[in-house]
Amino acid sequence: MDNCLFCRIVNKEIQAKIVYEDGKMLAFEDIRPQAPVHLLLIPKPHFASLNEAPEGAETLLGELLFRAREIAHERGIGASGYRIVLNTARDSGQEVFHIHFHLLGGRRMEWPPG
Repeated sequence: MDNCLFCRIVNKEIQAKIVYEDGKMLAFEDIRPQAPVHLLLIPKPHFASLNEAPEGAETLLGELLFRAREIAHERGIGASGYRIVLNTARDSGQEVFHIHFHLLGGRRMEWPPG
């Protein structure tokens, strides 16, 4: 998608502080962090949200979650705890319409979240 912010990051048209990349996914620091650790994990293929995830994306989405777990441990928040958030559509607070997981940690999380 030409106008998708995250696709432009994947294509290296926009800089991001990338902490992990492979052929299928990318993890980078959020530009408006809500916690000491706030990273975004995205698949490289574009689909707007979980609602638009194609059949067969289950493996890729699962790999994103497991990578989030690994990054949480690398960042020192694995044992103390972290939150993974997936917003879907406008009313959830989704602002960028390229599916992405937020990995948040490094502080105590409150409930309800918002």
